[in-house]
Formats: sequence, structure tokens, C-alpha cells
Amino acid sequence: MTTVQESDPITSSTKEREVDRLLHHYAESHRNPINEKIHFLCVPTIMWTVLGLIWAIHPWAAFGGALLALVYYFSLSFNFAIGMALMASIMLAILQSIPPAYVLPSAGIVFVVAWIFQFIGHKIEGKKPSFFEDVRYLLIGPLFVLSFLYRRLHIRY
Repeated sequence: MTTVQESDPITSSTKEREVDRLLHHYAESHRNPINEKIHFLCVPTIMWTVLGLIWAIHPWAAFGGALLALVYYFSLSFNFAIGMALMASIMLAILQSIPPAYVLPSAGIVFVVAWIFQFIGHKIEGKKPSFFEDVRYLLIGPLFVLSFLYRRLHIRY
């Protein structure tokens, strides 16, 4: 495992942080370009569907679930937590705009389809999903996608 270098434009730490270790491990099973593209599309989609499925129980439960995830993200990286808060806010706003009767069926159908594509991506990759080893990787997937955007925009995380 490599450590984050002082000259890295994204971080300034010389020791490996937990978030870097988790992202490195997650990346090991996401190297195939097709699998990466599937993940870039499906991971945020699954995040929205999970919020939607919880929203169908009660909107405040979705807000609470998002806040719990943000507590974890803040423990890993302030800048990642800010990005995830923005993403969650947009997703919750979209859910707010959907008539309540349509949230559960649309989130449920999209959830199933997105997971089918995720497993197709892992079949192409030839590696099992990271969350089979540790359920925390269900929360790391969105950071993996966000890390590509942050690196492109030269945002430290």
C-alpha cells in the first residue's frame, strides 16, 4: 500500500489516512474502464434510490439517514463530507419534487436496475464487490466517484 506523498496536489499528508486506505482498497476492484463507467453512473443512482426508499417510509427518515452518513464522511474527510452533503441535498430536493405516490415505485425499480448493472460491471471486472468484505464500502463507493471529480477540479480531500 502506498502512502500519500507531500507533493500530491490533492492532499498534503505524508501518512496514509483512513479515507486513502479505503479508497485504495475500493479502487483495486474497480480498474476495468467499463466497470468504472458503470460505477460512475450507478453509484450516485443507487445513493438516490436508497434515499428514495427511505423517503417512502418518511421524508424525515431520509434526512436522518443522510445525516448519519455525513457524520461518517466528516470522520473521514471534511471536504468529502461537504461534497456528499451537496449531493445528498440535491438528491433530497429531487425526491421532494416527485409526487409521493411515485417515490417508492420509481426508486425501487431504479434500485434493482442499477444493482443489476453494478453486478454486470463486477462480472466484467472479474472481482467481487468490495462491500462483500466490509459493509462500509457501500458508503465508500460514492466517495470513489467523488474523488475523480475532486482530482479533476484539484480539490483536496
